[in-house]
Amino acid sequence: MHLSENEGIEGKAFVVTGGLGFVGSSLCLELVRRGARLVRAFDFRSNSPWSHLLLNNGVHLLKGDIINRKDVDKALRGVDCVFHLASFGMSGKEMLQYGRVDDVNINGTCHVLEACHQNGVKRLVYASTSNVVFAGNEIVNGNEKLPYVPLDNHVDPYSRSKSIAEQLVLKSNGRPLKDKNGECLYTCAVRPAAIYGPGEERHLPRIINLAKLGLLPFKIGEPNVKSDWVYIDNLVLALILASMGLLDDIPGRGKQPVAAGQPYFISDGSPVNTFEFLRPLLKSLEYDMPKATLPVSTALFVGKVFSVIYTVVYPWLNRGWLPQPLLLPAEVYKVGVTHYFNYLKARQELGYTPITSPQEGMAATISFYQERKRKSLDGPTIYEWFFCVFGMSAVIGAAFFPVPILRPACLFIIRSLWALRVLAIWAIAMHVGESIYAWRLAKRVDPANARGWFLQTFVLGFFSLKFLLKRAKQ
Repeated sequence: MHLSENEGIEGKAFVVTGGLGFVGSSLCLELVRRGARLVRAFDFRSNSPWSHLLLNNGVHLLKGDIINRKDVDKALRGVDCVFHLASFGMSGKEMLQYGRVDDVNINGTCHVLEACHQNGVKRLVYASTSNVVFAGNEIVNGNEKLPYVPLDNHVDPYSRSKSIAEQLVLKSNGRPLKDKNGECLYTCAVRPAAIYGPGEERHLPRIINLAKLGLLPFKIGEPNVKSDWVYIDNLVLALILASMGLLDDIPGRGKQPVAAGQPYFISDGSPVNTFEFLRPLLKSLEYDMPKATLPVSTALFVGKVFSVIYTVVYPWLNRGWLPQPLLLPAEVYKVGVTHYFNYLKARQELGYTPITSPQEGMAATISFYQERKRKSLDGPTIYEWFFCVFGMSAVIGAAFFPVPILRPACLFIIRSLWALRVLAIWAIAMHVGESIYAWRLAKRVDPANARGWFLQTFVLGFFSLKFLLKRAKQ
């Protein structure tokens, strides 16, 4: 396409479902920058890390649930184009909530399609996923001619639901609009690779937290396994170009938009091994990269074990105290099996070319997470937590309570109950002293987290204090 930068955007009204998310908020801001008359961020949340920025830039925040038809109908009134980004179940505990996954991804999409028909919306861009054609099968330089994975062959409910939703969207292309004198709804689907960038809220924070706790013990698959990533600015550009590709009033093109009824793979165009991709980020944050390698078959077994465990505790999946599973089968395939795609069709039909290189994108991402780390409470690995908490509890319990087995075991080592009690009192005094010192030091070098440093050091002693001392030197 050869259109102006703001073709179909200036003076137009837009809705972005999932508009308070990482991608949705970036898209809303770009639409405003390009001169959109109205931008609505439709989301089930009332706020997010980007809420204030969106409001300050004139974006209208509209709270509602995609599975509520009335909420969707209200959101889509009087708009020219919809970007349907809202989804559920991409990773972690969400993947196991089958009912909610289908409600949001399938029923929610049906509500969007029907609301477009009823409200005369002419353009719908759907954010899909490459998983509609990938289910653990190796794909090298794939394109849009690949067939959909049979619904029974999907390895997780998210991929299955997105496949159904994408097909519904594309089959709705050309549907006559209600009371619009023959005008039609034009639709297309964008299939982004794994998304990264400053503020990404799904993949990178989870990986970083696992690395921080020392829970990234192994890589998965062979070193030559590759997959795609896409930087946030590149994805936002692709979404906007896709909306332009649905315009039916471009001189010389006729009434059939170039993108109508079409899917497009979108990436940075630089397939890479996932662990090598993450290496500079984790290294910049001073976290260890996994050294051991786990075969895909073994990792799948581990993933299935976690899947069974988390299925048993299904009623509590939404509880904050329940941590994310370490690994699930679908995540094994994502990092352990080669699957990448070219964006040739998007380049030829939409004019898409990445505007940010992987090196520039990773540099910006590293800068963001380094700044976030400086503002947060740092701490030791889960192994140090366990060693210190268990060790202190054992010493105190053995010294002052006649705990069976525990007291005899400690006395076997120390030989004297009096000496054991002195050790326990000394350890407690050290922890109290270290925590007070940590609080006073944090008031100077990290006042926002002073209380957190006090509590963490009270529990862990020098295991925590060493991180604060390191920050003080910096």
